[in-house]
Amino acid sequence: MAETVRTVLCFGDSNTHGSCPMSDLEDVRRFGPAERWPGRLAAALGPGWHVIEEGHPGRTTVHPDPVEGVHKNGSAVLPAILESHRPLDVVVLMLGTNDLKARFAVTPFDIALSVEALVRTIAASEAGLAGAPATLLVAPAPIREVGWLGDMFLGGEAKSTQLAAHYAAVAERTGAGFLDAGAAIAVDPAEGIHLDAAAHATLGRAVADALGRMLN
Repeated sequence: MAETVRTVLCFGDSNTHGSCPMSDLEDVRRFGPAERWPGRLAAALGPGWHVIEEGHPGRTTVHPDPVEGVHKNGSAVLPAILESHRPLDVVVLMLGTNDLKARFAVTPFDIALSVEALVRTIAASEAGLAGAPATLLVAPAPIREVGWLGDMFLGGEAKSTQLAAHYAAVAERTGAGFLDAGAAIAVDPAEGIHLDAAAHATLGRAVADALGRMLN
């Protein structure tokens, strides 16, 4: 008889992948599996849970990236990922940071609408045990326009501070759970986009607490 295990899919970008604060474009360092927030989440949830880490550096919500590649489009790969990992109990969705890049020229409201399209894709899927899995929507921590990444995200800092309110509205409309990551953590102050190890640890615990409130 199959063991009863609750499965969580963490669908995100480089901060779910565990990318370290980057010194330059060629810096591909990554925190270890136990240090990244999905690993911290797994430790906090304990036995009986399986956490799947699905983070892709540069992943957007719905945009093929004209510079980094069309494969960065989260909406294009999400249905296949849901099917490949089913049955899922819950999807933790944290995207939107890369949509803040100047090349996309989108508003905070449009980023939230793009995230909503992903939430509705999950809700329309058959990726759960009986129908769709639940969704926990996480608003990413606000970015800072500093260091060598500042020009890439020009204008994004002010936009990023508005995402949590818009994401909360999406969660209310769709019935998803909601967590404002920026209420618990901040990006690395010198690099401006990625999280340090301490922030990963805090975020993992915060997501575990949010899932506990949602599912129990």
